[in-house]
Amino acid sequence: MAQLSSPAALDQAAPTLAEAPAPERPRLRDRRWGDLPTVVRRTLLLAVLLLAWQLAVSYGGVNPLLVAGPIDVAKAIGRGVQDGDLVHSTLVTLRVLAEALGIGVVVAAVLTTFATWTRLGEDLLVLLTAMLNPLPAVAILPLAMLWFGINTTALIVVIANAVVWPIAINVSQGFRTANPTVVAVGRNIGLRGWRMVWYVLMPAALPHTVSGLKSAWAFGWRTIIAAELVFGVAGKGGGLGYFINNAKTYLHVDDAFAGLVTIAVIGIVFDLVFAWIEKKTVVAWGMKTGS
Repeated sequence: MAQLSSPAALDQAAPTLAEAPAPERPRLRDRRWGDLPTVVRRTLLLAVLLLAWQLAVSYGGVNPLLVAGPIDVAKAIGRGVQDGDLVHSTLVTLRVLAEALGIGVVVAAVLTTFATWTRLGEDLLVLLTAMLNPLPAVAILPLAMLWFGINTTALIVVIANAVVWPIAINVSQGFRTANPTVVAVGRNIGLRGWRMVWYVLMPAALPHTVSGLKSAWAFGWRTIIAAELVFGVAGKGGGLGYFINNAKTYLHVDDAFAGLVTIAVIGIVFDLVFAWIEKKTVVAWGMKTGS
């Protein structure tokens, strides 16, 4: 049997145990840019851009008749909100865009549903998409003005044509890539026609539908601003494009920049809205990975 250690040996080993170094605490990783919240990162970037813009205008020898600084633009926005001109122009543009987007959604839904039901509908959708999707929407505005007059109707027709095809392409792609097993189950329980589209294909195509609406909004937004800038047909009093063009005519550069900043802010707001919709639907339901 092994002999037990003597008290002297234990006394000699005790200091060795006591002198053993304590385990090193894990070092915290240095915070990097990507560790900051998204809102903080983008707010900081925006602040840097605004500061660079103001410095360039104040100390860069820029002609104030050509470029206005952020401070002057902020004053112009406040003035436009106070007297109502900027608010009215923004509401006119958004109203026309909403009407055209609604028409485009309905037309795209009819085309994609018809394409899902029959081969004739599929061929028609492919043909129309190939012809009309690459066509710049503003290019048909002169014809629309001849047909409907210089009014809001002409602009709605042009915007609707711009938004139909991104929605139709994305939704059709979503229908074609639907899980075959889910589609087979739907058929086995007797789903046919519009019920198959509504209960099976539309939920399966939801990520593509949201992407299509996002693209359609961007197409429509660019088209309506361009049309208002060139033709000024957004209705009584004009929209944002007319507001910018009118400010240019009278050399109100700060007002022109105020209109441009309003367009940019609305774009950011809608991007956040679509991101929120994706988070609450396709991401929350496991159909897409959150960013």
